[in-house]
Amino acid sequence: MSLPRVRTTLTALTMTFAACAGVLSAGAPAAAARPAGTASRSVLAPFREPDFAATCAWHTFGEGEQPPLWLMFVNPLCVEYSKRDITFDDGGALTFLLAEPSRFAIALPTCRYYQKDHWSVQTTSGATPLVAWDGQYWWDKSGGHAGARLANFRIDGRTVGIGDAALALRDSGFPHVADALDAYGQAPGETGGTVDLPFDLTCALAG
Repeated sequence: MSLPRVRTTLTALTMTFAACAGVLSAGAPAAAARPAGTASRSVLAPFREPDFAATCAWHTFGEGEQPPLWLMFVNPLCVEYSKRDITFDDGGALTFLLAEPSRFAIALPTCRYYQKDHWSVQTTSGATPLVAWDGQYWWDKSGGHAGARLANFRIDGRTVGIGDAALALRDSGFPHVADALDAYGQAPGETGGTVDLPFDLTCALAG
């Protein structure tokens, strides 16, 4: 695979990291919540399931379906959303936008949160998606960790992810760099990681 292909893959990969970072930052409490003298942590590690995953009781919601607000009191809160009809010409995109505020509202207050979702954004029904992926995002504020993983990430039908970058680098003669990236994504369209979160006193006391 050519070096221009490597550069193209890595450029698109920046967009993938931005999507992961947005989710992880949503789970991080403000720096002001840290006790004095406590440093913020941001160590990046390979993606893993949260420790509470085995205890999840999953709440599943369809296209544009708004979750009830009482779910914000569930701990851990585990939800799965279908977001495959974010379509511009049939009202699907508008339905998606109207549902998102309630989804954020139940997520942000939680101490332990795990979300799975399935995205597809397209201009018209049946068209090749502009962007699509299957996501996993979680945080555990009491334990001080968060993780995100995007699988099958595609832009205009083409996979983009750490897995693609690793394959491109290996084919271009950079096997050692590719080996280092493998921990964060091996399959085409895959990118994932786990980070440390700042200390959250409220969630730590809640357990």
